[in-house]
Amino acid sequence: MSAPRLRATPLPGIGVQYDLVTREHRHLSVVAHRDGARTVNVYRSDDPDSCAHSLRLTGPEAGALIDALKPSHHSASLLYTTDLGLVAERIEVAATSRWNGRLLGDTRLRTDTGASIVAVLRRAEAIPSPAPDFRLVGGDTLIVIGTREGVDAAAAILGQE
Repeated sequence: MSAPRLRATPLPGIGVQYDLVTREHRHLSVVAHRDGARTVNVYRSDDPDSCAHSLRLTGPEAGALIDALKPSHHSASLLYTTDLGLVAERIEVAATSRWNGRLLGDTRLRTDTGASIVAVLRRAEAIPSPAPDFRLVGGDTLIVIGTREGVDAAAAILGQE
């Protein structure tokens, strides 16, 4: 069986549409929007030009779907897992987060969860080993390492509005 063929079509002002026809002759498309969102479309089998289902995903939701479809690829959110039970994840501080503009130490993440923030990604800059007096900003991505439970608890704390 030959490799599936993906056709890309630029959509001016919107992004790019990727079309795929499966081995069962089903038509799927993904619109990659300029804002990072994705729209997944499944077309009718009796009329491949008529959309039967459409689902809009945020950038992080699309990344999670990629992880589910192909877990062997390098995940944007799950960076590394060891036999010791430690994971590293990227957790974004939303603009609406209660921690936007506050000090990292105010979160009490390490004390309350046992997870550590090893770096902060801000725009095109990486800030390694931020100190407790580091001021968080909405849009920051924190690299958090700990047990699965600790990282999940840290995500819950950082997600507070």
